[in-house]
Amino acid sequence: MSFDVGEARDAQLAGTGEPWTLVFIRDLRQPPPVVWAALTDPAELDQWAPFRAPRDLGETGPLTLTMVDGDTEEETPAHVRVVEPPTLLEYSWGQDRLRWELEPHGGGTRLTLRHTLVEPTDPASVATGWHVCVVVLQHLLDGDPHGVIRGQAAKDYGFDELRDAYRKMFV
Repeated sequence: MSFDVGEARDAQLAGTGEPWTLVFIRDLRQPPPVVWAALTDPAELDQWAPFRAPRDLGETGPLTLTMVDGDTEEETPAHVRVVEPPTLLEYSWGQDRLRWELEPHGGGTRLTLRHTLVEPTDPASVATGWHVCVVVLQHLLDGDPHGVIRGQAAKDYGFDELRDAYRKMFV
């Protein structure tokens, strides 16, 4: 099956050092309540996100998110801090903070992800990971699910080239 993840776009880094925040913006064709469900429902998250969630993220409180890479799984503590359906979701993921903002835009939704990273890491790799995830999310929302792309499997979809493009964008 051919699956095009597109080109690097609509991402920037905020801040001057650690921690820094990746600001990642995408326009989706569905209205905010539909996108909200995909961001919070564990069954939908398992089809596009880099982790599995044991419960609905639309409820505040602690939980454990499980990163999956092939046969390897890594559990990371998380805490849902802000839930304002269908416009704002914020939670910790380990030491990182993810803030998902949804606003109506042209009949669909403008999704803004602000991923604040505390641990030193490659911002281009983080942007590329979210890029691939959101492309898979859009297919899911369009009723054309591709199946989740996690970890090393992303290399089969041009991860390295896309990461290089984001790296150039962030210089």
